[in-house]
Amino acid sequence: MPDELVAVIEGIALRRPRPGVATVHRRAVQVAEFHGWAPPSYATVHAIVRALDPAMVTLAHDGDKRYREAFDLIHRRESERANDIWQADHTELDLWVIDSSGQPARPWLTVIEDDHSRAVAGYAVSLDAPSAMNTALALRHAIWRKTEPGWHVCGIPDVFYTDHGSDFTSRHVEQVAADLKMRLVFSLPGQPRGRGKIERLFNTINQMCLAELPGYAPRGTPDRANKAALTLPELDAALGTFIRDSYHQRLHGETGQPPQARWDARGFLPRLPDSLEQLDLLLLTVSRPRKIHPDGIHFQGLRYLDPTLAAYVGEAVVIRYDPRDLGEIRVFHRDRFLSRAVCAELAGRTLALKDLTAARNARRRELRRGIRERDSLVDRLLAVHDYDYNAHPPPAPETPAESEPRPRLKRYREE
Repeated sequence: MPDELVAVIEGIALRRPRPGVATVHRRAVQVAEFHGWAPPSYATVHAIVRALDPAMVTLAHDGDKRYREAFDLIHRRESERANDIWQADHTELDLWVIDSSGQPARPWLTVIEDDHSRAVAGYAVSLDAPSAMNTALALRHAIWRKTEPGWHVCGIPDVFYTDHGSDFTSRHVEQVAADLKMRLVFSLPGQPRGRGKIERLFNTINQMCLAELPGYAPRGTPDRANKAALTLPELDAALGTFIRDSYHQRLHGETGQPPQARWDARGFLPRLPDSLEQLDLLLLTVSRPRKIHPDGIHFQGLRYLDPTLAAYVGEAVVIRYDPRDLGEIRVFHRDRFLSRAVCAELAGRTLALKDLTAARNARRRELRRGIRERDSLVDRLLAVHDYDYNAHPPPAPETPAESEPRPRLKRYREE
């Protein structure tokens, strides 16, 4: 068979859309008859098509993206210490939960993973699509100390590695990274190969945690929305328990160590913000400035109150809050943390009347003390210029002569 005919067969097979072998054979016979060559058999054409380089076939039919994922030579990065690199990503879970209105919904999971130990630094679940807010909530959970015993992963990473999603490239996240002295690194657009470790973590959570929960519905299975039984807080608690008690304690197939033990191995002191309030100031949602009314702060149709606010009635403040828990808000006055104001209807606790009364009285005493101090200061400053009343006493005011008692009966001039 002439080399030109072999090249023609290969060229026809590599065209888009991908032709069948029968189509390639039919066209190859037409070309051979036109040039006077012996027509190839179907088996011969089939053998030539099957002998094509798989990389060439992938590039021709599936494009550059698929070719890079399957055949590009890559460098596998490995961090040498904990908190060197954290990477984050989102995924829609293969699970149905019940939302606040009682309807089934698929939640989203945001996870932040330590690259060295494969430990989960923090996570957040939400019924909303990925956003900068979800990223901020996950970062807040990851950076600050955990309340659960045995979950030690915390601190500020040197590098925060994410994809090019708008939630990660927002100005909010950029400002947070600058304030925390944390370098942002983004993967190449359309090339998720650098996030393979966190994708493996998602698979582990999906197979070992979600598969045991009611409402589990992997892609491709019949709709199981009617099996939803968990609420979002219950799912949050189940994920936390699995990460802390199961995933962090199992030997990792690649590192050969449990993630928590590998993170603890060097016994270092993680870099932390000065306080949780400072971290909240950076991460949590910023609402429009609010005014403190005599009955508290009004927000989302709710009323928030705290004794500290008594000294700031009429002042403009900034509130920050966790959208998952509107029971309390954090109040900042001139970029300084003021207090945590509580909504009695949502927080499950009320503010005692005596506390409120004591705060009001304390504020009133403080204002009166300020008035007295200012009066005293004015008296001292004006005393120098005051008239010497001892040397020049002012004349006594004239006292009107005593008049005759007026009759009680009203009389008119004409009488």
